[in-house]
Amino acid sequence: MNATGQKFSHVGNFTGYMKVVAHHYAGAPNALRVLDIPAGNGKLADALCAMGHQVVCADINCERPDYVYADMSTPLPFGDGEFDAVICLEGIEHLPDPVKLIEELVRVTRAGGEIAISTPNVLNWYSRLQFLFTGTFYQFAPGDVPSVAPGEQRDRGHIFPLSYFQLRYLFEYAGARVKLVSGDHWKRKALMPVYLLLLPFAWWWSRALFLRNSEASVQGRNRELLSHLFSGALLFSRSIIVVFERVLPARDGVGRNDAG
Repeated sequence: MNATGQKFSHVGNFTGYMKVVAHHYAGAPNALRVLDIPAGNGKLADALCAMGHQVVCADINCERPDYVYADMSTPLPFGDGEFDAVICLEGIEHLPDPVKLIEELVRVTRAGGEIAISTPNVLNWYSRLQFLFTGTFYQFAPGDVPSVAPGEQRDRGHIFPLSYFQLRYLFEYAGARVKLVSGDHWKRKALMPVYLLLLPFAWWWSRALFLRNSEASVQGRNRELLSHLFSGALLFSRSIIVVFERVLPARDGVGRNDAG
């Protein structure tokens, strides 16, 4: 329960996206000071601690007595550059203003440190087909969103779909760059014949859009975006996992705690 006694949702099992992130940090050469927010059931933190990492768990739920209370819609209760790595899995899509959270995640990460994010993958083939016919993204059904009063502290569900492109832009704006793009288990594989039928047309159209800018300064970036767009992770995964590296300097006014 959170400080007001209201429950915010979290999964109960060790999920595919948790496994991907745990595997990533299993290869770290040194023990890291890690922030896990929202920490949820604590199973990812347990796995990271077993690897020798020091993990601070933060959540709006008091799932365990050692959790730090943190509301992701407000400034985080941590200092600038306090962590070697920050992990935020399946939380950002629940916020009406994810930009503020992104700036906070970057702020509390040290220069050269990492921010690992996962969120429902609205760019996978099934989500694209759903949007074509319904105008809604996979895992973002408006009918599932609860009625929440302004200012009410309650889980709002999946309300803010963020694509890989939006995540990348917003993190770069806050002072971090893409280091790794991955995904969890593939969804709706039964539709693979349909996907493969559409793939050549999608590649041709996307290539024309991404490579029409002839400026040398953006050609490399756009080719990387295109390669990520047609990776297995973005085409088929239920959730996208992106690891960002904190770089300096950040945009002026972002990447530091101005709240005092």
